[in-house]
Amino acid sequence: MAQKGDLMTARPDIRVLDATIRDGGLVNNFMFTDDFINALYRANVKAGIDYMEFGYKASKELFDVNKFGKWKFCDEAAIREIVGDNNSDMKISVMADVGRCDYKKDILPREDSVIDMVRVATYVHQMPAAIEMIEDAKSKGYEVTCNIMAISNTQESDLDQALVMFANISSDGIYIVESYGALYPEQIRRTADKYTEIAEANGKFVGMHAHNNQQLAFANTIEAAAQGVSLLDATMMGMGRGAGNCAMELLLSFLKNPKYNVFPVLKFIEEHMLPLKESGAVWGYDIPYLLTGRLNQHPSAAIDYIKSGETHYADFYTDLLDK
Repeated sequence: MAQKGDLMTARPDIRVLDATIRDGGLVNNFMFTDDFINALYRANVKAGIDYMEFGYKASKELFDVNKFGKWKFCDEAAIREIVGDNNSDMKISVMADVGRCDYKKDILPREDSVIDMVRVATYVHQMPAAIEMIEDAKSKGYEVTCNIMAISNTQESDLDQALVMFANISSDGIYIVESYGALYPEQIRRTADKYTEIAEANGKFVGMHAHNNQQLAFANTIEAAAQGVSLLDATMMGMGRGAGNCAMELLLSFLKNPKYNVFPVLKFIEEHMLPLKESGAVWGYDIPYLLTGRLNQHPSAAIDYIKSGETHYADFYTDLLDK
């Protein structure tokens, strides 16, 4: 596996996506203020970020609009209130979960939308439904990615078959999604090699979305980049579900491309992320997340345990082992 690039040069193919609202919204039910979203948009533009993901295209038939902020649904009007016609070089992204999105009516034709990219999130067993969603979005004119979740907990033979299916559809890219924060850099290296071999043979790119259960989100992201992965997810201060994600400030500080500017990110963290933390929003590395990551389990049990305020970590670990 030959390394792509080095620590002294800037790879022009690398792009960065800010997922603060989308993954971070899982922390606070997407209850961000308009001031926060406006400031984040401006900070991302100034920082040279390539994509900003505004949230999900979730079905209002399945999710109560009174229990979630508007970025759970990403109505066209709501995005335009922030970006207008988005007269910037940064592209707008949304995520659509298989089985949770009324994509045929809620995802408009591209010419009627300010959104540039639709990321279709799927588990490996949902690939046929994901392909239908991908082809629908592509036919409407969007850039589209296939985000296969929870790969650390997926049979390798099933993943291999899904990658073959991916090679034969019109998706622009595919994501390595390390949902449980269970994998180590060596495993990411092998996975990235597998993904990039198939993607590059079919004129597609590979992205990386990491979780920080074992404090490896940043390490795994740059390891994937070294193997040719070119679209990298990050969030401000690592804000995301449970242990959170690769921190934007870390990633921009690592990348050598002069188009990226970490100062607007630091300013945004100072003025908006720290107050958000102080208001009670909870995310980031904690012992229970380490334990679910180590056991390759969904972090939901750790999220509940942290909310309970308990700190009997050995007992919690025993309970996880019993399950």
